[in-house]
Amino acid sequence: MGLVACRRCQQVWPIGTEACARCGHELTSRDETSLQKVWALWIVGLMCYIPANMYPMLQTRTLLSVQEDTIIGGAVELVHYGSVGIAVIILLASVAIPIGKFMAIAFLAISVARPSSVSNHQRQLLFEVVEFIGRWSMIDIFVVAILSSLVQLNTLAAINPGTASLFFALSVIFTMLSAQAFDSRMIWDAQQQSESASET
Repeated sequence: MGLVACRRCQQVWPIGTEACARCGHELTSRDETSLQKVWALWIVGLMCYIPANMYPMLQTRTLLSVQEDTIIGGAVELVHYGSVGIAVIILLASVAIPIGKFMAIAFLAISVARPSSVSNHQRQLLFEVVEFIGRWSMIDIFVVAILSSLVQLNTLAAINPGTASLFFALSVIFTMLSAQAFDSRMIWDAQQQSESASET
């Protein structure tokens, strides 16, 4: 259409405009390094996700003992206490959804470089789902922060975030950035290129 949108303020300008007159940001129609950024951020997010599941997410200290629980260990403890529903929510939010996001972003990045049997509309829908889920991925960190602030009874009992909470937060941030770095227009580029090649 001969238009380019500012990546900072979303104002639309003619394609030849070099800088946004509203905010002064440089205007570029395409980021040629989009796919490289996706993979770089994806790898860092995956590297942070591994220690997030190995180190304790929560440290519960009482007068007599100190208990440290990983994400899965905490879910197992909840099942033992009869809170199966909460354990399922934790496993979904902390294990299933992050792994699903890693797989979805990797699939999208691979599918734009190689032919895929999945239609463009389905891949576009998958990208939108990944972006939507990204905003809810910090639920574990919010729970840990709330518990840490509420349960501070000096020497009697205290709940503190474990090492895994930092790695988990970093993993979520990097996967969100990886999804945002993905230019969904690349999904449709292959189809346009094949159509133009068939016309010639």
